[in-house]
Amino acid sequence: MELLKTQGFILIDVDVVALNNAGASTTTKFDNGVATKTIKKNGKTYAYVSGQSWRYWWRDTLKKDFGWDMSPIIRESKIAFTDANPLKFSDDDVFGYMKAAKDVVLKDDGTPQLDSKGKEEKKDVTVTRVSPLKNSVLVSVVNVSTEEHWSSMARQEGDSVPYSKEEYSAVMKGMFSLDLAQVGTFATYNKTGFKNLTSKLQEEGLANGCSLVNDPFVKDAKGIAKQLVQLPLATRQTRIEDTLKALKTISGGAMQTNNMADVTPKFIILATTTSGNHPFSHVAKGEGLYNNIAVLNINALKEVLDDYKDQIIGTVYIGKRAGFMDECNDELASLNSENVIVTTVNQAIDGYCKQVKTQLK
Repeated sequence: MELLKTQGFILIDVDVVALNNAGASTTTKFDNGVATKTIKKNGKTYAYVSGQSWRYWWRDTLKKDFGWDMSPIIRESKIAFTDANPLKFSDDDVFGYMKAAKDVVLKDDGTPQLDSKGKEEKKDVTVTRVSPLKNSVLVSVVNVSTEEHWSSMARQEGDSVPYSKEEYSAVMKGMFSLDLAQVGTFATYNKTGFKNLTSKLQEEGLANGCSLVNDPFVKDAKGIAKQLVQLPLATRQTRIEDTLKALKTISGGAMQTNNMADVTPKFIILATTTSGNHPFSHVAKGEGLYNNIAVLNINALKEVLDDYKDQIIGTVYIGKRAGFMDECNDELASLNSENVIVTTVNQAIDGYCKQVKTQLK
């Protein structure tokens, strides 16, 4: 089992948005003021979208555009969890889960087993799964100044009700990594993050097309490799392909009624690597007199392609939307080679998906 990972880097370009709110504003003079999420670095302010929000957009796109049957949410008191069945629900597989639960122990006749105090005996059936899909926040490449937009509700009789929100325009960057070996592959040994399946689900999986494969890292006391439960190749390929192709139509963000924005990538890099390290984090930077113009750092991209050539498997796909950073077109085109293809965003995603299907075993 090859331990390969998809490493992705994207840029989005948005104007007059408030993609991820931070609750009540503490700087406005209005009673009803909403702040946007910002973070400071080196004394400068950057707008960002939380990683959780980006994942919500991603999951929602998979449901609406790819027909994923999402795992049902179970709410108990102050906790909530999904069904934790990655065999049936693709989102449980790709996005991970934690479900702490106990089942009643049944006797052979189907009645509950009672303990010495006459209470139903229970066994721990807690399962957890580290998400194969990991992602950063979306953060502006350069520092931004948010603007307070004043609005009012004035359709009713009497005085209008003023409110405000923070808006900004920005080129924003994000990274993600998809563990190709982990998608559709589940451990059952009792270790936090690794006990993905209950014994019952393991039996169901093996009875319905799953197979057992050796864990390349974990062995028992006798030095024998632990066994992993793995879905059929076609199922794993589909889940990976859907996850990546969802970026072509991904949508979401707060304030979309009045501040609708296109959050699909305007620039994307997709590569398969043998390392979990993400090499593309600094291929966008700020330039200009005040370092406030977002540009592609082509020299950094060339450096990464050279420094990591031994860890990159197959072709690196780079996509850019026409009209976005067109000043870089010639430099990007010069990267085309046997191992790098520069094309449009959607063609880059499609080309990479075609390649990655051949890399799975």
